[in-house]
Amino acid sequence: MELVLEQMPIVIQSLNVGFLQTLKLFFVTLIGAIPFGLVIAFGSMSRFRPLSYFTKVVVWIVRGTPLMIQLLIIYYFPGLVLHNPIWGGGETGRFLAASVSFIFNYACYFSEIYRGGIQSVPRGQEEAGLVLGMTKSQIFFKVTLLQMVKRIVPPMSNEIITLVKDTSLARIIALQEIIWAGQAFMKGSQGISGAIWPMFFTAVYYLIFSGILTMLLGRLEKRLDYFR
Repeated sequence: MELVLEQMPIVIQSLNVGFLQTLKLFFVTLIGAIPFGLVIAFGSMSRFRPLSYFTKVVVWIVRGTPLMIQLLIIYYFPGLVLHNPIWGGGETGRFLAASVSFIFNYACYFSEIYRGGIQSVPRGQEEAGLVLGMTKSQIFFKVTLLQMVKRIVPPMSNEIITLVKDTSLARIIALQEIIWAGQAFMKGSQGISGAIWPMFFTAVYYLIFSGILTMLLGRLEKRLDYFR
């Protein structure tokens, strides 16, 4: 017990550094995937069939393959196949590759949620807007978008909570996020080896972060109750 107490400050400091990396990846993914997902949704709903078919095939491939494989391909493909290691070998390069992978993956999932939300709004409302002289962009932002947001909050919340846990996959390309930091003490790090207890602390970080997000997203859903 005394040994654990002595090691505690070292472990907590290392976990804090790893958790900051996890937070960065989480927020960068959301900032990129939320708008990009809407663009992909418009592409899949486009009346220009080649664009629609192409977008749907890309979304099918991304949703049908593991994120871990996508991470490995995006990180290693430029260097091993194209002989142009665009990401570099440092932590910054690994973070950039992980960010691109996560944004693209989650944008495809979000696009399907957006598409379902947009198509769930009655078509008659768009027709009524056109009769009133509104443009299609005005109808989307003033009529469709507000109702869509209410419909997509629950499924988007589930994906966002899943993203919290999926950030751990970034360790496959040696990005030093929080699980990497916790696992390092099992293998040997900073004079500590064979210690499994830091992994339990890692789980606490995830539980607290997920709990805070669940509470915030629940409040957001309640604020949108006026559409009922």
